Amino acid sequence: MSSTVGEVPPRRTATPPRQRPEPRRSSYRLGRWDLKYSPYLYVAPFFVLFGIFGLFPLLYTVYVSLFDYELLSGTREYAGLENYRELLVDAQFWNAAYNTVGIFLLSTVPQLIVALLLANLMNRQMRGRTLLRMGIVVPNITSVAAVGIIFALIFADRYGLVNWLLGSVGVDPVAWRDNRYASWLAIAFMVDWRWTGYNALIYLGAMQAIPKDLYESASLDGASAWRQFWQITVPLIRPTIVFTVIISTIGGFQIFTEPLMYGHGMVRGGAEHEFQTLAMYIYEQTFTGNAEYGYGAAMSWLLFLMIVIFALINFALVRRSVKGEKK
Repeated sequence: MSSTVGEVPPRRTATPPRQRPEPRRSSYRLGRWDLKYSPYLYVAPFFVLFGIFGLFPLLYTVYVSLFDYELLSGTREYAGLENYRELLVDAQFWNAAYNTVGIFLLSTVPQLIVALLLANLMNRQMRGRTLLRMGIVVPNITSVAAVGIIFALIFADRYGLVNWLLGSVGVDPVAWRDNRYASWLAIAFMVDWRWTGYNALIYLGAMQAIPKDLYESASLDGASAWRQFWQITVPLIRPTIVFTVIISTIGGFQIFTEPLMYGHGMVRGGAEHEFQTLAMYIYEQTFTGNAEYGYGAAMSWLLFLMIVIFALINFALVRRSVKGEKK
């Protein structure tokens, strides 16, 4: 039907806009929790394992160090700080500390210097450098027991290779196990042979991250290769150098297997404890003889403090020296 003339058409009512469905609150909260807490869940297994196998034994060692605790008899009496008092006047402990520091200095300092120079050599364009990089890490993957046995034969007092070479040039044979400093040198040589290549590869990885433009600009300015090494390479890999110094300090103060194998399995470290380290003395006091567990725990904590102090000293010295080279 047609509408009548003059009749007002019916008014159309506006349709309400279509409402969007509201997001579900539960899924929204779940998404927020996932972004906020999932990173902690991913790293939680590490901290759980560290707490069980790392932190708990560490704290338990503090607890044990306060007792007169013998493993064989099972006696455990509270002693307070008596173990630490006895430790400070223990001449054999300080003898082991002296040996440890001496071996550490003879092994770590040359090791890191040679590793730095070796890494700089491998960073250049040269033939067979891939083969050289693969071969330089072979000593590190060799069994430490096998290394200790071989070097014990090389530095044997009577029929060792080193004494034979010394005798061929007219030098008297050296008593490598009866002389304190000779035994230090032999053990340091063993440690350097094993770990120099490992540190060299770490330095090489840091050197390859340095932009090549810096070396090209230095070459255009007339800087020699040696000056580029000290003015560009060393300052730019300073964090890596500090890392290796700290790791080497920790490993150097905990040295145990090399001197043990060098002494044919004798934890005494020679007839007069010429090369007995702190780790060897801790083992001797804790698991042999009277098995003084509390005394060994006290020594372990004092060794830990020594490692922290020496690591901080080395960190400060390396950081200052590298900054001086950069200036």
